[in-house]
Amino acid sequence: MKKNNRPLSFDDLSPAEKERVAAQYDREFVIDECRPLTPAERAQWERAKRKPGRPVEGRGAQVISVSVERSLLAVVDKLAHRKRISRAKLIARGLRAVLAAEGIAVSPPARHKP
Repeated sequence: MKKNNRPLSFDDLSPAEKERVAAQYDREFVIDECRPLTPAERAQWERAKRKPGRPVEGRGAQVISVSVERSLLAVVDKLAHRKRISRAKLIARGLRAVLAAEGIAVSPPARHKP
């Protein structure tokens, strides 16, 4: 017969076992029991702290302010939605196409590896 390895719930414990489990939460926080984080733990902590963001492409992005006629922007937004890409990505593709037509070579963005 297979043994059930599922841990007991707190309610299933005897009163003595409940006291033993609860005792570890009743004591004061002792700073002497702490230690510095290992490099692996530090890296994990830094990843957990980091705010989520967009993946870095190429050398990163520069936010700019550009005025665009509203009707043109509406068409751009519809096309970007239909192609399932962001407005910024569609505009970047357009800029690359114009530069290529002028004979200016621009390499496609490389994915940044963290």
